[in-house]
Amino acid sequence: MSIQWFPGHMASARKQAAKTMANIDVVVEVLDARIPAASRNPMIDELRNFRQRPCLKLLNKADAADPAATAQWLAYYNAQPGVAAVALSCLKPGDVAKIPALAQKLAPHRNDEVKPLRLMIMGIPNVGKSTLMNALVKRRVANVGDQPAVTKSEQRIDISPRLTIYDTPGLLWPKIDYPSDGLMLAASHAVGTNAVIEEEVATFLADLLLQRYPDALAQRYKLNIDGMDGVGVVEAVAVKRACRKKGGELDLEKASLVLLTDYRSGALGRISLETPATRVAMIEAAAAAAAAAEQDPDRAEADADDAG
Repeated sequence: MSIQWFPGHMASARKQAAKTMANIDVVVEVLDARIPAASRNPMIDELRNFRQRPCLKLLNKADAADPAATAQWLAYYNAQPGVAAVALSCLKPGDVAKIPALAQKLAPHRNDEVKPLRLMIMGIPNVGKSTLMNALVKRRVANVGDQPAVTKSEQRIDISPRLTIYDTPGLLWPKIDYPSDGLMLAASHAVGTNAVIEEEVATFLADLLLQRYPDALAQRYKLNIDGMDGVGVVEAVAVKRACRKKGGELDLEKASLVLLTDYRSGALGRISLETPATRVAMIEAAAAAAAAAEQDPDRAEADADDAG
């Protein structure tokens, strides 16, 4: 399944973001620590690189992510020029309080009332931007909800004479290049339910968990996972959680929601769906598949039909 979701208001939001970028000093990009690369909007890098703006990457929800994977991502991003990265939780005031000082290091010339530091909060939907904004301002200035794309318009707030913050709507990009990115975004609830088939997303998640966190599945649902695939996991969850329709048939949609909710809430433990190494492997595999498709388009079309 290829997930594409680009609500109409996001096109205008992108134009406004490009305009605002000319008048800020540092981009604060909020990422989901469980899927740092999949939750990165490539348009943000395009916009900030055009304006030569440094970026502070916040790996939010770090308390739900695998600490070892997060350490790898921090090393990866902190090695990039003009970029600083930190893992935190936007729900923790102590973590949020560190952000202005971290951003200040990227723009040391903006440090007084004559030249206040101007930050632009950016990221895809549902990664915690509104929660961050409310914590920075210490009052409710942005709506927070568990549905993606809650914030619909840009707003400017003067925190102090030395600090101004621009909050932007969650920005998706028109085309998600890699199908697994779309599935990871859906599993992490960054795309709306009208854009996904939850059974497919849950099956993808289950397959990934079998590869990387099999013990989490076994312990949570009391499963013997030997020989199981993703479909089998969803079916087993349906049995264990008594997810049945009238007549006794397994309710796989309900079981899928159980699995997805347990991942999103952290009930399965601290889990990261990607690392820098798995990211490289995925991109290389996609490139190899694309090259093979160019050499044998008939075979690629047949494979696509079989997959559909």
